[in-house]
Amino acid sequence: MELKNAIEIAKQARLYARASVSNYYVGACLVTKSGKAYPGCNIENSGIQSICAERTAFVKALSEGENDFSYIVVVGGNKDALILDNCLPCGYCRQFMNDFVDNDFKIYACFGENDTVEEYTIADLLPHGFKL
Repeated sequence: MELKNAIEIAKQARLYARASVSNYYVGACLVTKSGKAYPGCNIENSGIQSICAERTAFVKALSEGENDFSYIVVVGGNKDALILDNCLPCGYCRQFMNDFVDNDFKIYACFGENDTVEEYTIADLLPHGFKL
């Protein structure tokens, strides 16, 4: 799957977010090595069990038997934002993803007026992560 298509899927997923607590809507698109895309959005509740877009995408993929992941795209901003923020996975998501990917797994953040894309690896964002 082309990165451009994954960005659009992440943007679309963002529209389904449930962010009544933070008003911060995040979308993600996890792409497998075979090219299949799994969208995800953040879903908040009034308790502490909210889930981020990245983990939503991973849980969907893992629950369908996927195990080989290529990259994830993350987009975020306030509900009606026309220009997205530079939104990166939180620490919990970084460690969660780390358990299921190689050190060269790519994380793309898409943001700004011109859809700037920045590329990171999981090792860049979680340099001292651990795996069981």
